[in-house]
Amino acid sequence: MTKVLFAAAEAAPFYKTGGLGDVSMALPRALQAEGVDVRVVIPYYSRRMPAEYQQQLTTLTHFTVQVGPRSMYCGIKTVTVGHVQYYLVDNLDYFGRDGLYGYWDDGERFAFFQMAICEMMERLNYIPDVLQLNDWHTAFIPVLLAEKYYWIEAYRDIKTLLTIHNIQFQGIYDPVILDSLFRIGTETYTEAGVAFYDRVNWLKGGLNFADAVNTVSPTYAKEIQTPAFGEHLDGVLRANQHKLSGILNGIDTQLYNPAIDPALAVNYTVKDLKPKRQDKHALQRRLGLPVKNVPVFSVVSRLTRQKGMDLLLSALDPFLKRQDVQLVVLGTGEPALEAAFQTYQAAYPSKVVAAIQFDTQLAQQIYAGSDLFLMPSAFEPCGLSQMMAMHYGTLPIVHAVGGLRDTVIPYNQFTGQGTGFSFDDYRPEVLRKIMTLAVTLYRHQPRIWRQLQHQAMTCDFGWEHSAQQYRMIYQQLAR
Repeated sequence: MTKVLFAAAEAAPFYKTGGLGDVSMALPRALQAEGVDVRVVIPYYSRRMPAEYQQQLTTLTHFTVQVGPRSMYCGIKTVTVGHVQYYLVDNLDYFGRDGLYGYWDDGERFAFFQMAICEMMERLNYIPDVLQLNDWHTAFIPVLLAEKYYWIEAYRDIKTLLTIHNIQFQGIYDPVILDSLFRIGTETYTEAGVAFYDRVNWLKGGLNFADAVNTVSPTYAKEIQTPAFGEHLDGVLRANQHKLSGILNGIDTQLYNPAIDPALAVNYTVKDLKPKRQDKHALQRRLGLPVKNVPVFSVVSRLTRQKGMDLLLSALDPFLKRQDVQLVVLGTGEPALEAAFQTYQAAYPSKVVAAIQFDTQLAQQIYAGSDLFLMPSAFEPCGLSQMMAMHYGTLPIVHAVGGLRDTVIPYNQFTGQGTGFSFDDYRPEVLRKIMTLAVTLYRHQPRIWRQLQHQAMTCDFGWEHSAQQYRMIYQQLAR
């Protein structure tokens, strides 16, 4: 049985800020079901962990990690949830905070985390065949294994797989950290190593030193090898394309299942979609919108430019003036974008609700109660929300990039194929045109609309196929 240690900066159900947290829960569970001995290591964010899990924690060991000149306490706690064992790296100074990221010392915090992982494996006597690393927070580990921990005999056969969830975030720091945090020399500070202009780039180091690299959709794997999407690492990715692949993320098809979702006013199935209208009315009542059978558009997202929220805002005003529709927005993000959606709510109180908050129950009610789901991302490594929306029979409107292109089949009026709507030309007027087309279809072609809903709801977005692809990579690496 292949042994895998899955290292990430966050994991549901303990804490998450986005898709990485969902993947760090769902993928290990799916791998376990495929016969992989997988364990997960994450930081112990003591202020963020729910009490029910806090009470189940046990301490396995503790030791010190040398972070530059300082010896820092490192405790290793453990808990098993969903048949997966989690190791939690404990240090109150670094992780006993209200948030997960965004602190002035994030470089030091995640340098400690990565060295703690490297030193933990031998102490726990769990030496994996493969270390699966996720994003910049753990991307420097292949460099550390080669430069700092090469003398540990037990580590010499460990293979590394680096998964890129979003290449925009890379971990870029002053070269002084090689000594001041990691206590290694400058041998790797080269163009073929970790040097990035006059800085050190953790993600670049991972790309060059890892045994294999993957990202979270096949299209994104191709896109990031181009200047348009590569965030200045496209050349490094092209040089490493022999070890680069794209594996589409999945979703928890039981959690996001309208037939059994306890958050819904009325459950429904692909065979009987009539109760979905009752969920729409329940959503309208909850949010104070007029209860009527108009097309309801929705957004459940971080409100950022990456997610295309600026494009949507530019498209909205003429559309809302001309169309009898409603729009529900749920999420938080850039203050200017939050304020802009609230301005639209004030201008169109019977048409727009901007819920600037994070509420998982409301999110699932929105997936069920709306008709169309807006996800016009500028770029999207994979995206999970469009798949969740489709499982609820809510048709997505997406910009055809990354995982959105891989998961949403655009409506074809000649063949009837499709699971949603998509556009290539990233302009407000193009998005508005697609939104208008969707409204027309909803109002005047109910039979075709139901056909598209059926096709969307019967897509297989479960983790089984993706887990099999990961298992194949592990087996190839461990040979």
